[in-house]
Amino acid sequence: MTQSKLKIYLAGPMRGIPEFNFPAFFAAAIQLRKTGAFVFNPAERDVERHGESTYKGNLTGDIKQAEHDAGFNLRVALHDDLSFICLEADAVALLPGWQRSKGACAERETALALGLSIMRLTYTGEIDYYE
Repeated sequence: MTQSKLKIYLAGPMRGIPEFNFPAFFAAAIQLRKTGAFVFNPAERDVERHGESTYKGNLTGDIKQAEHDAGFNLRVALHDDLSFICLEADAVALLPGWQRSKGACAERETALALGLSIMRLTYTGEIDYYE
C-alpha cells in the first residue's frame, strides 16, 4: 500500500498587498511541492477561476478592484478555502505576515481546532518551523 501525499493548505496575507501577494504564494507552493506534498494554493485557485485579472495590475491589493475586474467573490473564496482545510488538509502552511490577515488567522484557527499541523514559512517558501 502506498502512503498518500501530505495535503497542505497555503495561507497568508493578501488584501492590501500589491497583486494580493500572489507572487509569494506561487513561490511558496513551488517550494512545498518539492517536498512531495499536495498544495492547495488559494492564489492558484483564484487565477483558475477568474484569470490573471484577479491580481495582475492590482497594485494595492484592493478587493473591490478584484470584484470589478475579475468577478472575485470573497464569500465563495473563503468557502472553498475553509472547505479544503476542514475536509482534506493535513497541515496549514503560513506565509510571513499571516498575523495581519483576517483570512489567514481564521484558516490557522480552523486548523488548530481540527488538530492539524501548522508550518511557518520563510519568504522563500522554506519551512521555518512547526507549531
